[in-house]
Amino acid sequence: MNQPEQRTRLRVVLAGTVAALTWTVVPPAAAAGDPVGSESTAPTYRVFATREGLVGRTTANGHVITERDHFVALPSRLALSADQSGTYTVRVCAPSTGRCEYAPVWDVGPWNTTDDYWSTARHASMDLPRGLPEAQAAYQQGYNGGLDQFGRQVLSPAGIDLADGMFWDGLRLTDNSWVDVSYLWVGSGPRGTVRTSGSPLNVRASASTSAPLVGVAANWSNVVVECTVRGTWVNGYLGSTNLWNRIGPGHFVSDAYLQTGTGNPIAPAC
Repeated sequence: MNQPEQRTRLRVVLAGTVAALTWTVVPPAAAAGDPVGSESTAPTYRVFATREGLVGRTTANGHVITERDHFVALPSRLALSADQSGTYTVRVCAPSTGRCEYAPVWDVGPWNTTDDYWSTARHASMDLPRGLPEAQAAYQQGYNGGLDQFGRQVLSPAGIDLADGMFWDGLRLTDNSWVDVSYLWVGSGPRGTVRTSGSPLNVRASASTSAPLVGVAANWSNVVVECTVRGTWVNGYLGSTNLWNRIGPGHFVSDAYLQTGTGNPIAPAC
């Protein structure tokens, strides 16, 4: 459904501080909320993403937000990872930049706290189709009278919040945007946890340190290993190896930064 660009301004009061936020909502060519990936693995939906900000504040799992941080917020506590954990991890890809980032879910929001819209048996707004956030339905279709679960007027269709580092550096966004989100814990397969000294791990187009960068994977992200291949030797956080793991379509990371419980391949050869 093609809709004109809309610009919305929201006045927010946090701990005595008044802030004015402005964003542009431009619906994508594809229908938002529709699946854009294979349902045989992790479901992927196109949703509207906003930048979280709030540096210095504490997230729902107790994490203190740092400058250029890397995590996401989803509007249900049923998908909240503990701090320094990636039990619930998403892959977010920005069609506007061609970049992707893997990141743990460390906060709850935007708008709602019970809207597990990615679930086959969602616990709120059960009359909405899977993949359509309640806030998006409220904003675009007047669902629930245009209100969120707390009775507030929904002023954006956001279904995910991105920490500043993920927004600016990982995805290289300059404005709130429609993105494709894969909810990786819903899928199956062998897994590993990204471990670095703190900075995000580079994700490359092939098993070589000279291959083009296609995105990053935040520390503590829990990812599915689709297949493995031998490539460039890398000295990393977990040791030295030439083993690489494909964690998504055309997304490769060195095993020197992926904690799998073994230094050997955990998936078939690519």
